[in-house]
Amino acid sequence: MTDERFDPAVADGRWQRAWDERGTFTVPAGATDDNRPRSYVLEMFPYPSGRIHIGHVRNYTMGDVLARYKRMIGHAVLHPMGWDAFGMPAENAAMEQGVHPGGWTRHNIETMKAQLKRLGLALDWSRELATCDPDYYGHEQALFLDLHAAGLVYRKESAVNWDPVDQTVLANEQVIDGRGWRSGALVEKRKLSQWFLKITDFAEELLDGLSTLDQWPDKVRLMQENWIGKSTGLEFSFRPANFDEEIAVYSTRPDTIFGASFVAVAADHPVAQAVAANSAEAQAFIVACKAGGTTAAELETAEKLGYDTGLKVVHPFTGNELPVYIANFVLMEYGTGAVMGVPGHDQRDFEFASKYGLPIPRVVANSAAAAGEPLDAADTSDGVIVNSRFLDGMSVAAAIAEVIARAEAEGWGRGKTVWRLRDWGVSRQRYWGTPIPFIHCGACGIVPVPKAQLPVVLPEDVDFKTPGNPLARHPTWKHVACPVCGGAAERETDTLDTFVNSSWYFLRFASQPADKPFDRDEVARWLPVEQYIGGIEHAILHLLYARFWTRALNRIGLIDVKEPFASLFTQGMVTHETYSRDIDGREVFYSPGEVARTGEAATLKADGAAVSIGRVIKMSKSKKNTVDPDEIVAKYGADAVRWFMLSDSPPERDLPWSEAGIEGCWRFVQRLWRLFGQLDQNGDGVDNALDRKRDQAVAAVAADIEALSFNKAVARIYELTSAIEKAAPSASRLAAIRALMLLVAPMMPHLAEQAHAATGSTALIADAAWPSVDPALLVDDEVTVAVQVRGKLRDTLTVAKGTAREELEALALASDKVQRALDGAEIRKVIVVPDRLVNLVA
Repeated sequence: MTDERFDPAVADGRWQRAWDERGTFTVPAGATDDNRPRSYVLEMFPYPSGRIHIGHVRNYTMGDVLARYKRMIGHAVLHPMGWDAFGMPAENAAMEQGVHPGGWTRHNIETMKAQLKRLGLALDWSRELATCDPDYYGHEQALFLDLHAAGLVYRKESAVNWDPVDQTVLANEQVIDGRGWRSGALVEKRKLSQWFLKITDFAEELLDGLSTLDQWPDKVRLMQENWIGKSTGLEFSFRPANFDEEIAVYSTRPDTIFGASFVAVAADHPVAQAVAANSAEAQAFIVACKAGGTTAAELETAEKLGYDTGLKVVHPFTGNELPVYIANFVLMEYGTGAVMGVPGHDQRDFEFASKYGLPIPRVVANSAAAAGEPLDAADTSDGVIVNSRFLDGMSVAAAIAEVIARAEAEGWGRGKTVWRLRDWGVSRQRYWGTPIPFIHCGACGIVPVPKAQLPVVLPEDVDFKTPGNPLARHPTWKHVACPVCGGAAERETDTLDTFVNSSWYFLRFASQPADKPFDRDEVARWLPVEQYIGGIEHAILHLLYARFWTRALNRIGLIDVKEPFASLFTQGMVTHETYSRDIDGREVFYSPGEVARTGEAATLKADGAAVSIGRVIKMSKSKKNTVDPDEIVAKYGADAVRWFMLSDSPPERDLPWSEAGIEGCWRFVQRLWRLFGQLDQNGDGVDNALDRKRDQAVAAVAADIEALSFNKAVARIYELTSAIEKAAPSASRLAAIRALMLLVAPMMPHLAEQAHAATGSTALIADAAWPSVDPALLVDDEVTVAVQVRGKLRDTLTVAKGTAREELEALALASDKVQRALDGAEIRKVIVVPDRLVNLVA
C-alpha cells in the first residue's frame, strides 16, 4: 500500500457503492436451489422519527457483524430493513407543523435510510418495506379478515383507556403510571365499541411456549409470564343478607377467607347501579370513580375511596354479615367486578379498611404463636394459617386446596384458573394507521370488506385543525355502498393499533408476493428468525403480540411456524453525561458540542463559564446529552464508530459514550491499516507460536461473534494485532495479517475491503470465507504454572504441558525470585499440582 493513512471519506462511499452495484447482500426471492444453511438476522425496525440516534447505531452494528460473519461461514443470510411507519407522532407533526403525516413520514424515511447506509450495513434493501404503504397494510387487512373469519376478531362495547390529548384509545400496556405512553396525559375511562383480537384464546399456549425459548433472556420470559398471569383460585358468591342479589367474587387466596371484613364492587357493577338509582350520593360517587384511574398500576397508587351501600352479605363459613361498598379501586373489566376485602393480607384492602374503620384480622402468620400479633401493614408473606378454625396450622397451599374442596363439596363455589392477560383492544381513533376493513350497514350490520376491494386506502385530503379522528368527519371517504345489499353504508373509521403492524412484518420480509401477504413455503424456509435484536422495553408489548400473531396465523393454517424468534438479544443503551446550569431556578441543559471538557471540569464554549457535569444516563433530547451519528461518522469514519460500539462494554450492558474512546478506535483503525500495508513484504520461515496464536484467535473470535460477545472478540483482535506487530518477518506473520484482515471484515468492512483491494484482488472481502484453522493448533502445548512460597505468588513458569512433578520442582527452586523469597529458610514440604501450581512450604 502507498497510502500512509486510511481515509474513510474515500473508502466508505467507494465500498458502499460497490456492495449496492453488485447486489452483495440481496437475497433472491424463492431461491429454492440454494442449499446453504439459512440464517435470518433481524434488528427491530425503527420508527421514522426523523434521524437515527446513536442507540440505533449500536443495535444495527451488532446485527450487522453477525450477518456478515454468517455469510463468511457459508450461510445464505437474510438481513432486511424497513420502517414501523404508522403512529401518533406523524399526526402530532401534522397538527403542529401543518404537514401531511405521509409526507412527513416518507421524508424521514429517506433521511434515516441515508444515515443507515453511511454505516455500511449489510442490508438487503430490495426487501425494504414501510408499514404505511398500502402494499403492506392491504395485506394486513386481509390477514385481519382471515382472523375474523376464524373467530379470533370481535367487536364489543367496553370501558377503555382514553387519552384526551392524543384523542385515542390506549391498551393497558400503553398506560404508564396512569398516563398515556406518548402524550403523558392523564388517562380517562370511557365506554366505546372496540375491535378486539382474542389473545386470551392463546394464553396457555403463550405461557407454555416460553419454556421452549431457551435462547431468550430469562428476564424477558419472566416478564411475559407475569403479564400472562396464570393463577388458580376460588370463584364463589356471597349470599345477600338484606337485599336480593348474590355478589360473585374470585380470589387467588381463598386461604384468607376468614380474614374477610368487607366486599367491594365496581362503580359499573349491577349492585352499584341499583343503589345509585335510589341515591344521589351514590350516583355522585360513581361519577367520581369514572373520572379516576383505569389501570391496575394507577389504582394501586391512588387513594382508596368507598361508598357504604348499607347492604350486607353473609360469610360462607362464619355466617357473619359483611358490609358492601362501592370502591374506586375495583374495575368491572377485572374478574367479576367485585372483590372480597382481606385487609390483613392485601395492602390495598388494608388502606381501605384503615380509612373506613373496618376490622383487620390476621389469618396468616410466621407461626401459630404469632396469631395474636397486631398488623400495622398488610402481611403478604407466606406462613401458616391462624384464626381460621379448621384451617389453623395449615400451609397457604394446603389451605387454598381445602377451602376450594369444601366450597365445591357444599356447592357454593368452584376452583377456577384465571389469567391476568386480557384480549387485545386494537381500535384506535386516529388517521395515521391501518384502516380496519369493515363496513357498517343499517340493514346488514357490520360486514367485512371483500378481499377483492383491498386495500382500503387512507384518503390523502384530510386536515388536522380539529382534534379527533379525521376519518370520522371525512365528507366522502367513509361513505360507501354495502357489499352485501348495495345500500348506503359507512366504513369503519377506527384504525388498527400500530403494534399490529409490527406483529407480522418479519413474515413479509421473508416473502413478498404481490397477491398475498407471504408465501407459506418461503416463510418455512426462513422462519423462525435465527437472531432477533432489540430493546428490553419491548419485552411485553411487541414481543408478546408478535408471538400471538404468529400462533394465530399458524392455527388458521397460513404458516407452519409457531414461535417467530428463536433467539432474542436485548442490547444495552448508549449513555452520556449531562451538562447543565441553574438559571433562575430552572435547570438548563447543553449539548456535548456546546461544552468544552477539561479534566474534571466543563465550561460552555459560548461564554467560558462553568457548567455542572451530571451523571451518565440514557441519551435523550430533553437532557441534550445526545451525539449525532452523522457528525461522528463524518469525523472518524463508519468503521471507527462501529468498532467503538463493539468495544469495552458487554453488549447487553449500557455503553457510556466517550470522545476519548472513539478517538482510540480511530487510532486503532490507522494501526490496522499500517499493519495491512505490510502484506507486500517478503517473508519466509515459520513461527509456530504465531501460527498457534492466529488459529486460536480465529476460533475464539468466531465463538464470540456467535455468542454476541462482541467486546470479547474485540479484545482478542487487539491481542492478535499486538502479537503480529511484535513478531519477526516470516511466512507465519504474513498469514496472520491475512487472517486478521478477515477477522475484522465483519466489524470494519470498509477498512477490510480497502486493504483487500490494495493486495490486487478484484473480489470483495464481503464474499470471502472465514479463515480456516488447524485443530491441532487449538490445543495449548504450553501452560503457565504458578510458583508460591508460603502461599504467596512469587514467580510463574511457562513449561510444556504435562511436565513431570520433579522437573517442575527443580525449575521452581532454580528461580531467583523464589530463592530471594525463601531467604535461606528450610523447605519443609513441596506441593505440586501438575500444569497449575508449585507451592513451597518453608
